[in-house]
Amino acid sequence: MNIVEITYRYGGGDAAVRPRPADAAAARARLDDGCRTMAALFRSLDQGTGIAQRVISVDPRDLGLAAGDLRAPPQRPFAAVLGCADARVPVELVFNEGPNDLFVVRVAGNGLGPEVLGSLKYAIDHLGDSLRLVVVLGHSGCGAVSAAVDVFLRPEAYLGFADKHSLRNILDRLLVVVHAAAKRMAKVWGADVGERRGYREALIEIAIVSNAALAAHTIQQELASAHGDGLHAAYGVYQLAERAIWAPGGDRDDESGLAYPPVDAAGFDRFAEAAVRSERIAKLLDEGEG
Repeated sequence: MNIVEITYRYGGGDAAVRPRPADAAAARARLDDGCRTMAALFRSLDQGTGIAQRVISVDPRDLGLAAGDLRAPPQRPFAAVLGCADARVPVELVFNEGPNDLFVVRVAGNGLGPEVLGSLKYAIDHLGDSLRLVVVLGHSGCGAVSAAVDVFLRPEAYLGFADKHSLRNILDRLLVVVHAAAKRMAKVWGADVGERRGYREALIEIAIVSNAALAAHTIQQELASAHGDGLHAAYGVYQLAERAIWAPGGDRDDESGLAYPPVDAAGFDRFAEAAVRSERIAKLLDEGEG
């Protein structure tokens, strides 16, 4: 039997705690390293039975346990994360973080509605002393994006949402992204790409990462840009099976780990081309055939 133990520990006394990242690059590197650490923890159990243990040190200030201080601890996250509401993606656990490290907003499909933008704006305006990065984290097989893809493939299914106004709002935001992803796939893989058995799964993944990149771009332009060069937005897709983050078409050649979004139309064109041609999408198309 496999056992996983993840412990949040405050050691007391002069126990060492991790310093907050000094800038956006350090914040992104810490989140990437944390995700890889957790993936390796679970991967260590893949070959048999055993115990996987991980201890996350907690700063006493984040629990209101600092000596002589009886006040509630102040918020001091180094990153804000817009995640999906999906219960399989616990954001702090994904990134190997503890309490007060991340300001987390979760909503189906990572939609940038007014409540979400307002929440992120609050974090940026009021937690700027510690905040260094805003992350949009999608995940593989997202239910909201999958529903939008199914409506795109069978438009008559949209009528089934006629009396579900709140769900239609989510779908409507995503359908434009799905349509753009489908056009790019046809351009790259040929007009008959829709006939390939893995097309639906590939289109879902392209739409997920495109949605995350677009949201990160919007956050950078509308929110983070007002605070100078010190705060940046990034995007990524958490792959549930692999427990890794995928971000094609970003600011580096490696598709693993978080990436900064494109800054203009030409950048998004390069992003879309790289994402559609990525190894992950090619594999999804191929695995669905035969």
